[in-house]
Amino acid sequence: MKLTAYSNYALRSLQLAALRSPDLVCVDDVVRVHGLARPHIVKIVHELGQAGIVETRRGRGGGFTLARPAADIVIGDVIRLTEGRLELVECFNPDRNTCPLIGICKLSRALREATAAFMAVLDGLTLADIASNRDELLSRIAPLQDGILSPMRRTR
Repeated sequence: MKLTAYSNYALRSLQLAALRSPDLVCVDDVVRVHGLARPHIVKIVHELGQAGIVETRRGRGGGFTLARPAADIVIGDVIRLTEGRLELVECFNPDRNTCPLIGICKLSRALREATAAFMAVLDGLTLADIASNRDELLSRIAPLQDGILSPMRRTR
C-alpha cells in the first residue's frame, strides 16, 4: 500500500501541531521544517480545518492548532479524509471495474482483507501516539526549525 504525498503532508502537519500544542503552528513552520511546498500545506490545513481536526486563524499571527486533544485524533480517520476510498485495484470501484472475475476472484478478496487490516492498524493509532517521542522528534527537526519552536513547553 502506498499513501499519497497529500496524506503524508497532512500527517506531518498534524504531528508538528501536536508537538506545539496548544500553541499555533504557522504554515511556514511546516514548510520550513519539512521542506514542503507552501500551496500544498495551505490546502491541507484548510481541509483539516473544514473537517474539524484543526482550528485555523487567519492574518498576522495566525496559524493552526489542534481542534481537540491529539489522543482523540485517529490516524485512520485522517487517512480516510485525505485519501478518500482506498481502491487498490479497479475491482474495488464497481463504477469503473472492467474485470470479468469480479465476485469470484480470490486475489480481490485478499486485497480487501489486506486493506481492512492496514486501516485497522491506523485506526488503532492516534496523533498522540505518533508524537509521543517528542524529545527525539524535536531534536531531529531542531537544525531545520530556525528558531520556530524555541519557546516550546517541555511537558510530558
